[in-house]
Amino acid sequence: MNSINLKSFSALIVLSMFLFSSCKKDKCEQTVTYKKFEPVYMSYEELRASVKSESALALKKPGKIYIKGNYIFVNEVDKGIHIIDNTNPSSPQNISFIKIPGNLDIAAVGNTLYADSYIDLISLDISNPLSVTVTKRVENALPDRLYTNGYYADPAKGVVIDWNEKMVTEKISSDCNTGGGYWGRGPWMEGDVLAANTTGGVAVFNKSSSAPGIGGSMARFTIANNILYVVDQSSLRMFSITGGLSSLGTTSIGRNIETIFPHNNHLFIGSTNGMFIYNISNPTSPVYVSTYIHGTACDPVVVDDNYAYITLRSGTPCNTTFNQLEVVNIQNLTTPTLSHTVQMTNPHGLGKDGNILFVCDGTAGLKVMDATEPTAIPSTPVVTFTNIQATDVIPFNNHLLMIGDDGLYQYDYTNLQNISLLSRISVVK
Repeated sequence: MNSINLKSFSALIVLSMFLFSSCKKDKCEQTVTYKKFEPVYMSYEELRASVKSESALALKKPGKIYIKGNYIFVNEVDKGIHIIDNTNPSSPQNISFIKIPGNLDIAAVGNTLYADSYIDLISLDISNPLSVTVTKRVENALPDRLYTNGYYADPAKGVVIDWNEKMVTEKISSDCNTGGGYWGRGPWMEGDVLAANTTGGVAVFNKSSSAPGIGGSMARFTIANNILYVVDQSSLRMFSITGGLSSLGTTSIGRNIETIFPHNNHLFIGSTNGMFIYNISNPTSPVYVSTYIHGTACDPVVVDDNYAYITLRSGTPCNTTFNQLEVVNIQNLTTPTLSHTVQMTNPHGLGKDGNILFVCDGTAGLKVMDATEPTAIPSTPVVTFTNIQATDVIPFNNHLLMIGDDGLYQYDYTNLQNISLLSRISVVK
């Protein structure tokens, strides 16, 4: 009996050693160093008490541009909006700043300006541009916030206003057989956030006019039929702007939505995979018409009666090698088809006035192109303005506004052979 127990005990010891050895053998341990972004929060109370008019500030990180009457509104990324009096385009005056934490987009009609503030949507009375006041705030109207510096955080702690970057080295242990290790950890959690490699005569209206202003091709806000349309990562959101500001519902579109452009009771919505067309004859019930599919790329869109003009650019977050202008025939909106392609360097925003197409080609500058024959736009521009980092434009009646990394430019293009610089407001680094 004792002999049997001893043998059993010995066998158990051997089996345990084997199992322990196997477990140890199947475990992988590695030392990894990676970039970590920790979110910095602002409380909701502070966010909703922060909007106010301030004295004019220098442009430091300009985003999207918008024209309303004699004023230009320039987004300062995540900080607010510069108000520029453009009564004299040759001598624009930076007159005030609206502090709006988390602002990226702008739209205006009459005396009211609409802007995002992280997850909220606000309306402001701009009848006195030196003293702007909030008239309405719709809280949590834009919950799918796309951060400019990173992704993912804990909404219970507030909104993320910044990310603290640091390098972290740590040992990671995981099951070798399941392909674990660092990349199996699911790193996109709070405290371990990966970076997101991630707006002559100007358009002059009386500022109290009921006509909406004009935005650029990078816009996520647009106004049509007394509705404010807003696109986020995957949806089209609608807000009534008649007698206040209130939600009218949401329409799901797709993934990686980027821009919106209105034309003839239709919305042309750009995504990293294609262009979606929606009919808004019934303004609160958009009807899907069709999709034009292109290779994965960032893609602002502008449209005339017969063609859509789309720029596709490489680099993160677009993750592609495409750098080109695509001209899409939309004479039959149900079957948009590619008509022409022009190779570019790294195109961003674009604008069209008559037969002239303006393309912001990143480090290659601003390109002015002859679009008299849309299906045969020459690859050689009429003129190229180099030594500027162009990102978006608004052309109107022989007057061009262009925003870039180094400032706000205005040009007179009455004579295409002699386009003249009217003024520049420089970025202060």
